[in-house]
Amino acid sequence: MEIHDDILSTFPGIFVAEGDIGPLSIGGKNPELETLKNEIIAGTRERYTLEQVKDEPLFRAYRNFFWSVGIDPTKTRPASEALVRRILAGKTLPSINTAVDAYNLASIRTGVPIGAFDAGMLKGDLTMRFAGEGEEFLGIGMEKPLFLRKNQVILADEKEIIAIYPYRDSDATKITKATKTIHIVACGVPNIQKDTVITAYELSARYLKEYASGI
Repeated sequence: MEIHDDILSTFPGIFVAEGDIGPLSIGGKNPELETLKNEIIAGTRERYTLEQVKDEPLFRAYRNFFWSVGIDPTKTRPASEALVRRILAGKTLPSINTAVDAYNLASIRTGVPIGAFDAGMLKGDLTMRFAGEGEEFLGIGMEKPLFLRKNQVILADEKEIIAIYPYRDSDATKITKATKTIHIVACGVPNIQKDTVITAYELSARYLKEYASGI
């Protein structure tokens, strides 16, 4: 992925770990994955409380990044924090398919947001850049596209925007049971250690190998 110079100068230390994982065999549910899910839910409840999770240094770094690009993290949570908060609030984790559930668990366990894209739907090389004023983006679950501001950080291929970094992926490249190869992006921001981001990528890869037959 090419990271534009103005992104690097505005956000020193921004960093991603990325790679392709496949071929995959994605299913609806996997009993062993459900067991892992229950273990991670229990561990999350032991590790955090709903009152103090926002003050954890790792989640605070992502919140600070959100503020800097004009996103209110008290209304739009960093993806990993949102999943952790669901657990702490006693809500059920979303169950999409074995691949999405697997890398979501890696995100919960490490605290790092994970972007995931159907590699077969990507066109050419990826770029991290600032959005152009008024560029359109249709994210997963959205009925109408957003019109972006020029200070928002995005990921794009040679055809279109595939993510608002680091919290919402594109509907056009989402992971389905038909996906054969996933391009994973573990999302770092300033004040997050590179080793933490790499660990999140490696854990995503391991879970995908174990529960969706990924390589």
